[in-house]
Amino acid sequence: MSTSTIIFVAIGLLVLFLIVLLVSIYNELTKKRILTQEGASGVGTCLQQRNDLIPNLVETVKGYAGHENQTLVEVVKWRNQSAAASTVEEQNAASKGLGQALMNMLSIAEAYPELKADAHFQELMQELGGLEEKINDARRYYNGTVRDYNQNLAIFPKNIIGNSFGFKPAVFFAEDADAKVAPKVKF
Repeated sequence: MSTSTIIFVAIGLLVLFLIVLLVSIYNELTKKRILTQEGASGVGTCLQQRNDLIPNLVETVKGYAGHENQTLVEVVKWRNQSAAASTVEEQNAASKGLGQALMNMLSIAEAYPELKADAHFQELMQELGGLEEKINDARRYYNGTVRDYNQNLAIFPKNIIGNSFGFKPAVFFAEDADAKVAPKVKF
């Protein structure tokens, strides 16, 4: 074999290796992006279940405490914003508002012992508690996939390939800064 043939074969193997590396990294980033989308979908499913439950809860409270209208209007407003949210940022904002509105509505229940004793209300509250746990689990899963995906986008050479193909970092479901402070309940 001549020297030029060896060089040509070596260059061909190097190009082939680079193509295989490029395809491999692209496929890995695509899989991780799909996992983050799956995680976001899981959160969305849980949030939709909560949004479907809230009207029943509002109607039950309204039957006992209909004059607490402003609090119930706030719950419905934030529930609608949560249902309409199309990005993680919008969902974060809607969840914060809905959480506070639900806290205010639940404080109303404390003032109405007959409401607290209502079997339907207790069942709805139990279901809401279970959904909140599912939402937290789904958010943890989503944030884990986002962390993995974003880490892969940040390291060399994946960052170069990712940027070349338009891969963008995903957004975490953020902890509400107010979650560290005891909520203020208003009537």
